[in-house]
Amino acid sequence: MPDWTERFSLTGKTALITGASSGIGETIAEVFADAGARVLASGRNAKKLSALKARVDDAGGQCATFTADLGSAKAAEELVRQALSFAGTVDILVNSAGTALTGPAIGFDIADWDATMALNLRAPFILSKGLAPAMIAAGGGKIINISSQTGVIALPDHAAYTASKAGLNGLTKALMAEFAPHNVQVNAICPTVVLTEMGQKLWSPPAKSAPFLAATPLGRFGEPVEIADMALYLASPASDLVNGALMMIEGGYSSV
Repeated sequence: MPDWTERFSLTGKTALITGASSGIGETIAEVFADAGARVLASGRNAKKLSALKARVDDAGGQCATFTADLGSAKAAEELVRQALSFAGTVDILVNSAGTALTGPAIGFDIADWDATMALNLRAPFILSKGLAPAMIAAGGGKIINISSQTGVIALPDHAAYTASKAGLNGLTKALMAEFAPHNVQVNAICPTVVLTEMGQKLWSPPAKSAPFLAATPLGRFGEPVEIADMALYLASPASDLVNGALMMIEGGYSSV
């Protein structure tokens, strides 16, 4: 049996990670680079992407950056073209870019609904269908969607976000069914609130966070590195039998 570090290694793999200029995506990029992957980091903030590249390069890793606003379908299609032109193929796709526009369903702005669906659901579809042919030609690949526990359970004031993540979970299973015969695994990670900049902004008021934490058996929110470590498992050979899974990482909230 190979050494466990080999089973979790990404050496020789190329990974495209969206939303990599901040939060969960940024941490995934750093963890993947540390595990040996050549990282293609995409995000909206060119300055933060440049800082990420510098950190990865200084640590001896490989990182290229692509500035893109994936709320645009054309930008998502262009990112596929750029990634394939740069790397030839992409072995691992992590769809981490997302937005959380919340508020009561009554009165919710339709423009915010459309923006949520464009980034959280349409962009992963465009990237997945665009990169899958090269994965199939190369003999296999991994697609990892960063979803949410709200794609499985409901929260007040999250109609658009919940719908987008439930859609992403469904997309995960649909693409799995199509791509599995070609050795492409498609899985989703469904975290609790993660203490990124966005998570802290939305959940810092005690009146909002206290009831949520009281309903979470573990009694705390998540850290970005915990999601990144789950993504590393799903990107590595260690998870080759895992397919179409919704990986709940939410302190037990959905189990009680």
